[in-house]
Amino acid sequence: MNRGDIYWVNLDPTAGSEIRKTRPCVIISANPINKARRTLVVIPLSSSGTPNPPLVIEVDCLGRKALAVCDQIRAIDKSRLTNKADSLSGQDLDAIENGLRQVLCLY
Repeated sequence: MNRGDIYWVNLDPTAGSEIRKTRPCVIISANPINKARRTLVVIPLSSSGTPNPPLVIEVDCLGRKALAVCDQIRAIDKSRLTNKADSLSGQDLDAIENGLRQVLCLY
């Protein structure tokens, strides 16, 4: 489980406007943390909507376009992972990092 890997993740149960159901998510936490902890920090991907940086970043996943919803960042237990789906390109991971910097005011 490395930064930039995309796994299918069961996000239920959720509350309110949180993204729900099983969907691909990008791991964005640092690799040493991913190895040491039982949790990961992920960003869910969606197949619907339109890109709207910095909140929604278009990336390539499973051979098609997907949307990384940067304002839905979450910490999840590793038990929510089902299987690895893909890995992001360096360019797509950079785009997500730039979006996160803006969403989280990390300039």
